[in-house]
Amino acid sequence: MHGVSKHDGGRDIDWGRTSADYARFRPGYPTSLFERLRALGVGLPGHRVLDLGTGTGNVARALARAGCDVVGVDVAAEQIETARALAADEGLGNARFAVAPAEDTGQPNAAFDVVTAAQCWLYFDRDRAVCEVQRVLDDGGVLVTCHLCWLPLVDETAARSEALVLEHNPQWSAAGWHGRVPPAPAWIGDDFVVHAMFFYDEALPFTRESWRGRFRACRGVGASLTPAQIEAFDRAHAALLDEIVPEEFTVLHRIDAHVLAPARM
Repeated sequence: MHGVSKHDGGRDIDWGRTSADYARFRPGYPTSLFERLRALGVGLPGHRVLDLGTGTGNVARALARAGCDVVGVDVAAEQIETARALAADEGLGNARFAVAPAEDTGQPNAAFDVVTAAQCWLYFDRDRAVCEVQRVLDDGGVLVTCHLCWLPLVDETAARSEALVLEHNPQWSAAGWHGRVPPAPAWIGDDFVVHAMFFYDEALPFTRESWRGRFRACRGVGASLTPAQIEAFDRAHAALLDEIVPEEFTVLHRIDAHVLAPARM
């Protein structure tokens, strides 16, 4: 999410604690994203892809289904364990996973055609991650950063759910996202050039249960609150959703991607 801090006050953010809800309820990117990337020559069958901050492997598995050879890395061992299990359930032998930081992936030099970082670049040490991406990309390779974010300023369900999170966790810094996507990420400096970028909106389907799970998997709840606090939030969220939405509904999201080429290439 553009312009959002990687810190939430004094709270530690531990994505490993969200693995169960993350895997079950956090929606993967819609097929429309990968279709747009393929139209730009990214994520084609046979491409070698390194997915940084892979989490439970949503992006890695989508690219593996499209015929890419994918390695996903993440610092959270719980996330990687879940990613491996989900890939095995799908029979995706071309998706492999390892516990490793984005800044030191342990992968060979010039081994990848594409590096992806979905909704996670803000958590990396910028300078070290840039050097690592440049090291592992082959000639002509690209870095793709992308985001999938609900739009609280135009979607009432998202706005009401965010307001409830703030009641339970006032330090949460990701509420009220403005929806603006810059032509170029501010962090790229002179190290990358924008090969392409796009953004668009799509209404994603949810049930009351899956939207509750989606919010439990966000950093303002499952990644930072105590189990008792999460339970209290979830009870309140269930009551709110019973009041404001039917059993099945949609929430408007903005999807964006920047395709970045290292300036040295």
